[in-house]
Amino acid sequence: MSSDIRDDTRAGFAELFGREPDGLWSAPGRVNLIGEHTDYNEGFVLPFAIDRRTVVAVGARDDRVVRVASTIADEVVEISLADLTPDVLQGWPAYPLGVVWALSEYGADLSAVPGLDLFIDSDVPLGAGLSSSAAIESAVALAVNDVWRLDLDRPTLARVGQRAENVAVGAPTGIMDQSASLLGRADHAVFLDCRSLDSELVPLGLAEAELAILVIDTGVKHSHATGGYGERRAACERGAAALGASSLRDVTVADLERARELLDDVTFRRVRHVVTENQRVLDTVEVLRSAGAAAIGELLDASHRSMRDDFEISVPELDLAVETAVQAGALGARMTGGGFGGAAIALVRLSDLSRVQVAVDNAFSEHGYGQPDTFVVVASDGATRN
Repeated sequence: MSSDIRDDTRAGFAELFGREPDGLWSAPGRVNLIGEHTDYNEGFVLPFAIDRRTVVAVGARDDRVVRVASTIADEVVEISLADLTPDVLQGWPAYPLGVVWALSEYGADLSAVPGLDLFIDSDVPLGAGLSSSAAIESAVALAVNDVWRLDLDRPTLARVGQRAENVAVGAPTGIMDQSASLLGRADHAVFLDCRSLDSELVPLGLAEAELAILVIDTGVKHSHATGGYGERRAACERGAAALGASSLRDVTVADLERARELLDDVTFRRVRHVVTENQRVLDTVEVLRSAGAAAIGELLDASHRSMRDDFEISVPELDLAVETAVQAGALGARMTGGGFGGAAIALVRLSDLSRVQVAVDNAFSEHGYGQPDTFVVVASDGATRN
């Protein structure tokens, strides 16, 4: 994150609200290295926070009104804390205002706290599968937690962000994205058990291995609040129930033979993705620790095939990005995020970076697709006061 975005956020707040903010807070987007659609199945994930961030400037008010504005849109949304409920929220303001509401379920007394002015800016790409939504939620949660002196810890703030997204936004997402944004550390991935919410930092060591994570943003926008995401989650719940499990976390690779006999083909393939993806997360953590990042490429490739064929959440642009990157020398590649658009990631030697980027650009042009945005991300620290 450049200092410019912090300066722009502070200036935007001052211009709009006619005063200086009480402070600036920021939170990163995330790349999920591996572990897709496992979080809401109480499984394992391995994301890391990236060096693209959302910044929020916040100032307390002497009344009970909340005003929120952003570079995302020209409007200023204003609402009384007394009227703040999920059913009155819509559009992009549902993310920050949903967090303010969700804090009331974790100890904030909305009848006793001051109102707020918030101004938001971000360099996390929207709709790219890099969790711009969790970056907003985590920055706002940390900021309001500080301003209101709620003293909530970061795992609780992650639950606040998830609650906002599930209820106020209406997206049935798990807790991975907010956890990565709040718990991340430079040059580490966050190994998260989504059942217990226990987390562990796993060193990546990319720079010393002369490796980089290349993001290939296809430009195909997605939304978790509509369409196939909810359908996939429902299929997972059906599969777990049919197998007598409380969640797919309790189904192992060894159980898949029995699952094939009990489930219809589509539900079986959804289940198989989640069960094998959980195992791939555990295997990736082990390989990172024993052999280093250069050895995880095959696991990334297998994850993409599973999402493409079993979970069916890829799109032609993502498949092309992954296939082209690997053919051009990437050690491994996969789509990242909830699917139906967004971005792919490729594990690339620094010496091969330009060749992979050029190959992807050319392939998209040959197929008549819009030019993708390709950029390197660095594992970075989580949410902070700036």
